[in-house]
Amino acid sequence: MSTAATSLPDRNAAEAADLALTSDATMPQMRARRVRQRRQMYAGQVASYSLGAAVLLLYAHDGAVAMAVPSLFWLGGLLIIGTFTVLSEAGVGDRHSDHYLTVFQISAHMALQFVFLVSAPTVGIAFIAVLFLIFAFGTLRMTSSQAMVTWGLATCGLGLVFLASDLPIGLPVGTRLERTASMLCFVLVIGQCAFLGLFGATLRKILYRRSIELKAAYQRIEELAELDELTGSYNRRCIMRHLDAEIEISRQAAAPCAIALIDLDWFKRINDAHGHPVGDEVLRTFAITIFANIRPADRFGRYGGEEFLLLLPGMAGDVASRMLDRLRGIVADLDWSAFSPGMRVTISAGVVTLRDNDTADTFLARADRALYSAKAQGRNRIASS
Repeated sequence: MSTAATSLPDRNAAEAADLALTSDATMPQMRARRVRQRRQMYAGQVASYSLGAAVLLLYAHDGAVAMAVPSLFWLGGLLIIGTFTVLSEAGVGDRHSDHYLTVFQISAHMALQFVFLVSAPTVGIAFIAVLFLIFAFGTLRMTSSQAMVTWGLATCGLGLVFLASDLPIGLPVGTRLERTASMLCFVLVIGQCAFLGLFGATLRKILYRRSIELKAAYQRIEELAELDELTGSYNRRCIMRHLDAEIEISRQAAAPCAIALIDLDWFKRINDAHGHPVGDEVLRTFAITIFANIRPADRFGRYGGEEFLLLLPGMAGDVASRMLDRLRGIVADLDWSAFSPGMRVTISAGVVTLRDNDTADTFLARADRALYSAKAQGRNRIASS
């Protein structure tokens, strides 16, 4: 016999991933998807009760149960489904973490099976088989505490039926029609067990896809936490962490390490004369240019405002100075007039190499003094110390 619980879906983990990936703007879409899922579930429940009532009708036709049993069973199922459909459309479920109201649904469907188990004990085995299926589907959705509650309710119901009554619970097989109906009861239950297995496979695919999406989202969050939003370079906190790491690596490997503190010349004038949107585009273009002309091992970050820090691991001072002078020439030769006619952008930089007694602070302080020297000499130049 078919049950009203066969379409009850489980998406605990998938929905957890959904919530992690969902912004306030997409919450209405998530609620709409939940409503569609519940409607599909209720439609499946109607079909399940219809199939169950059809099997009971065969029993009734052969006289095993009263003629009223199939219609009452079907109407009882529709009453439960209709109640939860109204609650769903009213948004009651969306106010709870379990928006399917699983415990209440499972309890209602199990109660209906017990009512007909007592009312038609001659076909009681069919209703008991359905109880197993309802509970199996319910546990996919329920928490461990909810499963214990519903298990307790089912145990109490079965105890009353088997221990507190002498009802002749069975499954009639006296006639060909009764044997056919009994066979169909188990065929439908087994079929729905197979559906449960297929549903589990589908769920695993959903969870796998959600886990991939969640991993990508977390990776993006980590990237955003390290990057300067405007230029795409490392932010100050991240570039300073890389500086500490490079100093340690350089000392352990006894390898040279250079850094360059770079400043865009007269950048405030650019902002004042052309506006901050143009200034932002200048910063972005400068950063892209640097990224395109440094090594994969180099680290480039925004130190503050229009100042940037370039880490050059494994590079000696003279090589670093030549590299920075090459970058200076590239920046100066760009066609900045595309942003504003007559615009010209240049950079100054202070280049220093790591000394034995340097800390990150003293290393940066020497780079800052070298940068100040480059500015004092007229800008658009590289100074080292």
